[in-house]
Amino acid sequence: MNTYFETIVIGGGQAGLSVGYLLAKQKRDFVILDASQRIGDAWRNRWDSLKLFTPAIYDGLIGMPFPAPARSFPTKDEMADYLEAYAQRFHLPVRTGVKVDRLSKQNSRFMVTAGDQCFEADHVVVAMSNLQKPRVPLFASQLDPAIVQLNASNYRDPSQLRPGAVLIVGAGNSGTEIAVEVARGHQTWLSGKDTGIIPWGVDSKAEIFLDFLFLFVGDHILTMKTPLGRKARTKFLTKGKPLKQVRPSDLAAAGVMRVPRVAGVQNGLPLLEDQQVLDVANIIWCTGFHEGFEWIEIPGVGKPEPVHEHGVAVNVPGLYFVGLEFLYALTSSNIHGVSRDARYIVRQIAARSKVHKKATAEEKRQAGTSVSMQE
Repeated sequence: MNTYFETIVIGGGQAGLSVGYLLAKQKRDFVILDASQRIGDAWRNRWDSLKLFTPAIYDGLIGMPFPAPARSFPTKDEMADYLEAYAQRFHLPVRTGVKVDRLSKQNSRFMVTAGDQCFEADHVVVAMSNLQKPRVPLFASQLDPAIVQLNASNYRDPSQLRPGAVLIVGAGNSGTEIAVEVARGHQTWLSGKDTGIIPWGVDSKAEIFLDFLFLFVGDHILTMKTPLGRKARTKFLTKGKPLKQVRPSDLAAAGVMRVPRVAGVQNGLPLLEDQQVLDVANIIWCTGFHEGFEWIEIPGVGKPEPVHEHGVAVNVPGLYFVGLEFLYALTSSNIHGVSRDARYIVRQIAARSKVHKKATAEEKRQAGTSVSMQE
């Protein structure tokens, strides 16, 4: 027999916990399903030296400020521990180690399958980023097997690398941070388009104020409600985020050499678009991610990106999304931004629940009237 909840939240990261906090405030019947063995593991399993791009003052979720000095930049482990503490403090019903492998719909209810476990719900919130599977070019399989190939999701530290040169493919925040780190012990090349920079550094005295202005613009101006925001969304999703913690001068000081785009493979080695062949022992792909929503088997959801309006599935009533890149605004995938989107989605769930209860009560009333007449 399937286990029923009014609402099932898939994903126990910052997006899922934000939704859970608000559902708990309304005393709703819900559960949060997370594939990780421990709350916060999505952060713990990233590279060791990773720090958040925003200062701690902007890194807290609804109801619980981040426990660190306002101008400090939390580490990924500190963020993971914060999420775990958040779930414990508010007694959120998170079931870890439950990897959802199928979401379907039967009549009016959603069916959620996780291995041999089956759940039913009236509402489902997919609370995760649409950056789930590393995007690696097909020609990567043609590279010499002796070359160590990693990506931004399984790179941890330079000890994973072979002696010899390193090629980082992808010059966004992940690629540049990793490049500076590995350049301390390896000749390092960096390939990829310039994504631009945020014009103030993390050591700026006006950091918090400037970040506030940036987040304000990202919250209220660069949104799907404004022409400027809709135009920015297309550019943002294809180009990547501007650099925050690493500056071009940092790359130069570390000895990182910029090279053209990787175009293919020649004799087992990476071939650049200027026909230069790089003799490398290691390649780290920081080339983005695929959406990874193939487990959603509901007609009309849309692929690869779900069709939605501010996280509400357009063609599937009762299905919602939180945590997607630019779901509603530039900040939607930020820790700061998921709180706003979570509030909106929980309001939609509450409104739909009222309609659903009225319809159910009416059906019972009509059924009771029919029985009385027959008697």
